[in-house]
Amino acid sequence: MEDLLKVGVITSTHGIKGEVKVYPTTDDLQRFTYLKDCILDTGKQKLPMEVEGCKFFKNQAILKFKGYDNINDIEKYKQATLWVTRENAVPLEEGEFYIADIIDAKVYEEDGNYLGVLTDVMETGANDVYVVKMEGGKELLIPAIPQCIIDVDVEEPKVVVRLMKGMLED
Repeated sequence: MEDLLKVGVITSTHGIKGEVKVYPTTDDLQRFTYLKDCILDTGKQKLPMEVEGCKFFKNQAILKFKGYDNINDIEKYKQATLWVTRENAVPLEEGEFYIADIIDAKVYEEDGNYLGVLTDVMETGANDVYVVKMEGGKELLIPAIPQCIIDVDVEEPKVVVRLMKGMLED
């Protein structure tokens, strides 16, 4: 399991006092309200950040980090990714799991037929879609709905699915 969970990406600065706009990569935008600590990943280094303030604009969070009080201090972090440790992550309800915990899971049909490896989860408006890379490189898209997702085991990790008619046809 991943120790760090991605919660957002800095898209731009906001104003001149060191605030940044963050595009959320989490289901719960309100989670930023009580975010106290996070890790800013520039691609070259990971910096621990203390969140001093949070507000919202449209579908983005606007964060203020402690010690970054000027646009010039924070501008270099545009496009940086924000991560939280598992301890600082939003608590899960019964039957929920973090997407990071099922990436690279083996995917099987109900009858035990191996389909491939779950490589991505696309978040759409209606429901998530699991992207399964099959042997031979073909991708299979499976809607994450109760009719298709029979079981998710994050410990193994393994996903058991029921394919709808026509999903495997070219």
